[in-house]
Amino acid sequence: MLEPQPCAKTLLSSAPLCGALLLLALPLLAPSHWGALANTAQATSLSTANPEQPPGPYAITPQRRALLDTIRFAEGTWKGGRAEGYRVIYGGTLCNSLLRHPEHTVHGRYTSAAAGAYQFLPSTWRAASKRLKLKDFGARSQDMAALYLIDRRGVLGQADREGLGPAVLNALAREWASIPNGTGASHYGQPVKSRQELVSFYAAALERSRQSARGA
Repeated sequence: MLEPQPCAKTLLSSAPLCGALLLLALPLLAPSHWGALANTAQATSLSTANPEQPPGPYAITPQRRALLDTIRFAEGTWKGGRAEGYRVIYGGTLCNSLLRHPEHTVHGRYTSAAAGAYQFLPSTWRAASKRLKLKDFGARSQDMAALYLIDRRGVLGQADREGLGPAVLNALAREWASIPNGTGASHYGQPVKSRQELVSFYAAALERSRQSARGA
């Protein structure tokens, strides 16, 4: 989500003389660096020119895997990291197929049709899967949709850099009811994991993910 510098755009578009002055002001770069700059500019211009282009696929870094695992832990679908967590329907039963969201409503203490590792509501899943052009409800599709929701809340980059800090948790609390907001409560009045539980789980998950990446 990098923005081109407005001063550079103004100088380059104003007149040939201004463009020449800007080039003189730039530090000398090795030829290989010009390619990197060109690629960055191209990526930025493509993103700006086509805001309807779907994001992703998102890379799964150790930080992002740890964050996804922590959300699963909060939502009660961690299951020791087993794949069955991607099949959990609200209430604890498992769906038989991951071809599509089950859209099965369960009536209990709360009424919900949430499903999957990140407990997507049908409407949330439809919006995310349409935006990302996902073809199924499989594990990879669910991971991509969860990262999209985090990105949509504006904290994916911050989580990459800083981990599970208060600002990240507070933003995620608006997406997942089991994550505490700034007051330590659910944004939706439901039971939550404590901040300390989540931060501790994240730290262990990050170390586990880093070890896995080193061994790959």
